[in-house]
Amino acid sequence: MSNQERDPGEVVCQGRGGGAGIEILEPREVPLGGPRAMRVRRTLPQRSRSLIGAWCFVDHYGPDLVSDSGGMSVAPHPHTGLQTVSWLFTGEIQHRDSAGSSAMVRPGEVNLMTAGRGISHSEVSTPATTTLHGAQLWVALPDSARFVDPGFEHHAPDPVAGEGWTARVFLGSLLGSTSPVETHTALLGAEILLSAGTTLRLDVDEAFEHGLLVDTGLVSLDGQEVKAAELAYAAPGRDCLELTAYDDARVLLLGGEPFAESIVMWWNFVGRSHDEIVQFRSEWQEQILAAGLVVPDSQFIAPGRFGIVVDEHLPPIPAPALPNARLKERR
Repeated sequence: MSNQERDPGEVVCQGRGGGAGIEILEPREVPLGGPRAMRVRRTLPQRSRSLIGAWCFVDHYGPDLVSDSGGMSVAPHPHTGLQTVSWLFTGEIQHRDSAGSSAMVRPGEVNLMTAGRGISHSEVSTPATTTLHGAQLWVALPDSARFVDPGFEHHAPDPVAGEGWTARVFLGSLLGSTSPVETHTALLGAEILLSAGTTLRLDVDEAFEHGLLVDTGLVSLDGQEVKAAELAYAAPGRDCLELTAYDDARVLLLGGEPFAESIVMWWNFVGRSHDEIVQFRSEWQEQILAAGLVVPDSQFIAPGRFGIVVDEHLPPIPAPALPNARLKERR
């Protein structure tokens, strides 16, 4: 999913630990596109916390009636230095990217796209979709992997269940289930359904920090109440997390080792400096300008860093203007 804010702010992200308690991160609403566009609830990044492990972006949307919102229609746009993780609760989205992948995003199935050195992709809800509901997540790539070739993975995790709960582990390991999807830092991603009155104790890696995004219901994390749309943060040092559901609830549990590197994130790019972001933006703008000048039906379009999304007729999204000040890197 593209960050379609007209004036995206500079985000300088630096991994860090937290206190012994649970920190509650409130969402802010962001429109995706024009006046009739979908609205998402963004809980990461924000001023108080920009990373949870390598997780650097959390958008949560729906349930939205397509007849009201117009559905999802995100034209080709670029990414660098990250992986996108798409997870749906309701609906269906067609994904296409410049690495040649074409796949459906469906409930209970994870699509992970690695941008690496550069990729472009589009996401469009299918005509049969009447309601959209899900989460779009980004993972920052470490310096050792941020220029890898772009790629795509799909996985439909088998559910694991116990009394009052069901879980699907789409990244990492939890509750005896391990995802085969490759990541470049140690990560955890799981959907957990809880019946009202259920308490679930989770054995977790004490080196991880964790984030609990509540989709529906009211839950507590280690005794701290967390409401729908909130993201709760738990610092490293815990080898067990206790979830209690006061209502029937659905949550996403995200985790990872604290990210040791600073990143600069602007629009859809993750880099390490102002100059890198300027270069990425310039290459995207030059690429879409060149594509627009190609004679229709030509068999050759110079792909550039970001490639061309095959079989996508929506015009690519131009990058917004850079802010007047230099983007700063903090270590």
